[in-house]
Amino acid sequence: MGALGLHCFAFSLLLTAASVFLAGAQAKTDPGDVEVLKQLKNSVDPASVQPGSCLGSWDFAFDPCDSLFSDRFTCGFRCDSADSSGSARVTELALDQAGYSGSLSAVSWSLPFLESLDLSGNSFSGPVPGSFSNLTRLARFTLSRNSFSGPIPGSLGRSLPSLQELCLDNNAIEGSIPENFNSLSGLTRLELQSNKLAGKLPELGSLKALSYLDLSDNTLSSKIPSVLPPTLVQISMRNNLLEGTIPPTLQSLTYLQVLDLSHNRLGGAVPAALFAHPSLQQLTLSFNSLDWIEAPNALGLQSELIAVDLSNNRIRGFLPLFMSLMPKLSALSVENNLMSGMIPTEYAIKAAIPGPGVAQLSRLLLGGNYLFGPIPGLFLGLSPESVMNVSLADNCLYRCPGSFFFCQGALQKSLAECKRFGPMIP
Repeated sequence: MGALGLHCFAFSLLLTAASVFLAGAQAKTDPGDVEVLKQLKNSVDPASVQPGSCLGSWDFAFDPCDSLFSDRFTCGFRCDSADSSGSARVTELALDQAGYSGSLSAVSWSLPFLESLDLSGNSFSGPVPGSFSNLTRLARFTLSRNSFSGPIPGSLGRSLPSLQELCLDNNAIEGSIPENFNSLSGLTRLELQSNKLAGKLPELGSLKALSYLDLSDNTLSSKIPSVLPPTLVQISMRNNLLEGTIPPTLQSLTYLQVLDLSHNRLGGAVPAALFAHPSLQQLTLSFNSLDWIEAPNALGLQSELIAVDLSNNRIRGFLPLFMSLMPKLSALSVENNLMSGMIPTEYAIKAAIPGPGVAQLSRLLLGGNYLFGPIPGLFLGLSPESVMNVSLADNCLYRCPGSFFFCQGALQKSLAECKRFGPMIP
């Protein structure tokens, strides 16, 4: 799971420490590649090029590829003898995160052998150049954490057949996601989060290799596509304007481990298929308009879920018994819903004395509902010094004073409010 959290091109940090050239070669750099490197440096605001940075060491009085491991061209790119003419060609370009600024629209990007481009963590601005489509061998491409604006060029989906990783996250990119991204059949990672993208989600079902998809923190609308790449391991679409219901076809994504659809406008049921999913470990659906929870046929005994967050919805009904029986579940939040009924004793057992081979429920947030009746006795043995995080505040429970740490944070609701908003309360 930890590997999925790594940002695009962590390996490229090596290139910011030293450029690499094929051992023993002394080939001169192809003139066309030299021209593109010059265009790149000339496009950068000179005031943002600091001494000791990669671009600060680029001195074109010398041949770039032939001057590696010297005090010129100390870092920023890789050369290989990839040309039949014997010329050295630039195959990887990864600038250091030195705060470079400027627009890159004047760069031709005519680097026919470039396989990896990483300009992340700087202050480049202006539109994303359509000339990036000249990089027809590009496999890894990241512009993360800059200030690029304007739309995503549609030419990227048409002209980069070898692309495996595309990271345009944390910019100010606008418009919609190009429909032709569906033709990037080799794509394994797509990160477009934290931009200003709008419109509907395109069909991505033909991306048969895609494992990581992050479209969070945009203003994307429409429904979640019913067909998604079957290879997906992690999906994050939080903080958008997605509507409709959660498609039960997510169960067919047999490798899926993380699903985050929080902070949207989704309604209807939480599908039973998610609780019986063969690989799903983390489910986050908070801050939506979900109404109820579908119970799976089995009582959760086959579930792989470790953490479930259904807080801040409009979910009604009793606390589902099956959740207290899921063997690996250790964190559950259903705070701030409209749930009523009594707290099943099974929840207290899982929190206080789980059986062998069953994960302890160390995080149980039930506050802000209309739960009533007595507090299960096993909760009374829990102490504030334990690693438990339990909240029963702001319910309709009988005798839940602030002297119990799990009742702190808010008073229990008044009887009048409990009867008014909790129709299942006698």
